[in-house]
Amino acid sequence: MTYGKLTFPFDRTTALPEGVQQEREIALEYLAEAWNSASEDGVDSEALAHAALFAAIATLVRDYGEDAVARMIGEIPTRIDSGDYSLDRVLQ
Repeated sequence: MTYGKLTFPFDRTTALPEGVQQEREIALEYLAEAWNSASEDGVDSEALAHAALFAAIATLVRDYGEDAVARMIGEIPTRIDSGDYSLDRVLQ
């Protein structure tokens, strides 16, 4: 299924120090660029999502340990239910 160019709008509802916020916005731009490039090359979006999740979780486990990441991952269902990961969500 094709959705066109993917963008990751940055969540500005969480207060972050200016440098951290800017670095995360740049990181999301890089990820969107890589995602779109792979998609244009025919890589399925579900395969991209699985690869991205694996890379992200493996990096977090390496940096913070399994227990800390397991606790963080345990909060994801609540965040999904509250719309934190909905790209078409309208913030007011």
